[in-house]
Amino acid sequence: MPSNPNNQYTNTPITEDKKPWDITPKERAIFSIIVMTGAFMAILDTTVVDVIVPKLTGPLATDMYGVQWIITSYMVAAAIALLITEWLIKNFGAKRVFLGGVALFTAASLACGLSSTLEEMVIFRVIQGTGEALIMVTSHIMIFSYFPPEKQGLAMGIYGLGVSFAPALGPTIGGYLTEYYHWRMVFFINVPVGLLLITAGLIYLPRERFFEKLRFNFVSFFLLSLATVALLVMLSRGQQLGWFHSIEIGMLLLVTVVAFLLYALSELWSKVKLIDFSLFRNSAFANGMMIYFFILGFSMYQYFYLLPVYYEHIKQLPTLDAGIAVFAFAVFIGLFSPLAGTLADKIGAKKAVAIAAGFYVLTSLIFLPQLNYYTPLHQAMLLTIPFGIGMGLFFAPVTVMVLQNAPGHKGELAIVLMDYFRFVGGSFGTALATNNMEYFKNLQFLRMNELQNGDYVAWFLDKMQAMMGVTEAAAKAAFAQYETLMAYNYGFYNVFMHAAYWGVLGSLFVGLLFVNFSRKRGEG
Repeated sequence: MPSNPNNQYTNTPITEDKKPWDITPKERAIFSIIVMTGAFMAILDTTVVDVIVPKLTGPLATDMYGVQWIITSYMVAAAIALLITEWLIKNFGAKRVFLGGVALFTAASLACGLSSTLEEMVIFRVIQGTGEALIMVTSHIMIFSYFPPEKQGLAMGIYGLGVSFAPALGPTIGGYLTEYYHWRMVFFINVPVGLLLITAGLIYLPRERFFEKLRFNFVSFFLLSLATVALLVMLSRGQQLGWFHSIEIGMLLLVTVVAFLLYALSELWSKVKLIDFSLFRNSAFANGMMIYFFILGFSMYQYFYLLPVYYEHIKQLPTLDAGIAVFAFAVFIGLFSPLAGTLADKIGAKKAVAIAAGFYVLTSLIFLPQLNYYTPLHQAMLLTIPFGIGMGLFFAPVTVMVLQNAPGHKGELAIVLMDYFRFVGGSFGTALATNNMEYFKNLQFLRMNELQNGDYVAWFLDKMQAMMGVTEAAAKAAFAQYETLMAYNYGFYNVFMHAAYWGVLGSLFVGLLFVNFSRKRGEG
């Protein structure tokens, strides 16, 4: 059947005059709520589990390095599943793939909650990550199809509620469920939501007609999957193993480079491409991907990781209180995402991207580096609000710009690439944040020790022993803990600044959006 992407999602047989957005406002609202609930549930799980990881060492009989695989396995599975999602959508339809993803995610959530060993948990997290990938790509495509072209910015603003708001809200929900119920509730909470979504989706989501049958390049898929797995595992274990002081990390790097090179050769020699790189010939599309990669992946994902750490480890807040503090800026992400979409519709996606990037970079450079141990909690929460506004302004316009500059029949591939860049960029961002925290903590610790007066420290420790009635070893241990806390405190300034620098790098591609590379006569 010939390709006809404009008629991909319909309740009736495909006709030339029937468009997927030719639906009533009530239908549009129902479809959007179903799809957005699925996306919100899926992406929420990328951060809601973070807060329970330290609590799983006992129940799963492992250590912190072991439970890190609960996060790593999820990211690896999701990244690989993204690569096959376009083929599944083209051959089976977005509705079926979406509901299949929800079913996988729901069943895996139940199994994760029932797991009693690390091996069981990792296996079911792989299945859960696969479901997340299917949900995210299809929900992105479906909600975009429910709105006419002049309101696509609003559609992406609504979708941005899930992509931007859910990761920031995750620590709050995870902290609440863990503190007042049980860590297993973090997984069990998905089950009733998933069952409700499947039922509602079967009843309400519009029927589809298949418009294209694709062949699939399994060789390229295997090689790119291998490269992705090696890369994400390397990023996850680098800090633990000492990066390039480790033979294992060196081997993972070698596998990553070789697999990427073989994948490139496979794409060159094969008539059936896994990824159509001709999309990147469009400068707006290519720059949009780089903006997404660096600002969302390398920069924003660092803050998603760092701000809960700041509240829990620097401000010494309980898990639930830290989640509530994070919620302060998460609310503004949710409020400004739809507004950003409307702004993109009114002034154009490129201008909206420039405004969002400028606001985000300024707030991340000016406000967040002010956060430290001595910052009052209410002031810290207020300082993160402009940052939340910047994040809320970002997602919708950059997504609209990328999709507007991709051919209609390549919309699925464009979204797959965006989500793939999000996962890989986010993995880099998280690894960078972890590495920078350790590096600057150690650097500040050494600087504090260099500046210390040895005689005064000895006198102070003697006073501690006398006042607290503890041994010399206990006094030294308490003082060392204080020094470590202060080292983290002063090091966080550098960590926040380095996260902002990646946003600055991404902003360079924003500038390129307004540079005319065409040399054709008459084009200005």
